[in-house]
Amino acid sequence: MSQNSRERILARIRSAVADAPEAPEVTRAYLTRHTPDDPEAVLDLLHENLADYRARVHRTDEAGLAALIARRLEERGARTCVVPDGLPAEWLADATAEAVPDGRLTPAALDAVDAVVTGCALAVAETGTIVLDGGPGQGRRALTLVPDLHVCVVREEQVVASVPEAMPLLDPRRPLTWISGPSATSDIELDRVEGVHGPRTLEVVLVRGRA
Repeated sequence: MSQNSRERILARIRSAVADAPEAPEVTRAYLTRHTPDDPEAVLDLLHENLADYRARVHRTDEAGLAALIARRLEERGARTCVVPDGLPAEWLADATAEAVPDGRLTPAALDAVDAVVTGCALAVAETGTIVLDGGPGQGRRALTLVPDLHVCVVREEQVVASVPEAMPLLDPRRPLTWISGPSATSDIELDRVEGVHGPRTLEVVLVRGRA
């Protein structure tokens, strides 16, 4: 569109609305959450909704975290595991899978890795969603899209009830990835296929107690 055409269109719009009354003030008292202000109920709701999306959900405390991650990797047959920059070393202290530092792995190298373990930025209970923003321990987006198994650690203090509560805590300038269950799609006959454009299996570890 040329500058002259744009100005003609805008001039017509201004002329058409010149005598329009001012828009009335509208009170928008939107609910910011539908969940009781109870941390235990919020954590239970996240667990329920993640499971509804076919994520495998596990609970532990700080002392049991490394052992639980090791079991999830072993039971899924993961022999190699990519490690994002900034992932706490103690999380993989009990794992027998070979740790593969990211170091900007190529897509082909990532495809050869069995699993990835990450943290997250936060999780939304009402939608069963985990949000990654590329921060320490989360890695770049490709790390959680290419390996077939994603083990994600969520601490209870990172759980919020709703999307309106989540948004002020997130930086829109960061590469936000919103995850609700493993990658899945279906055709016109609604035959579900998992792992087409992301991990086939999502294992979520909910950690009680603060780090």
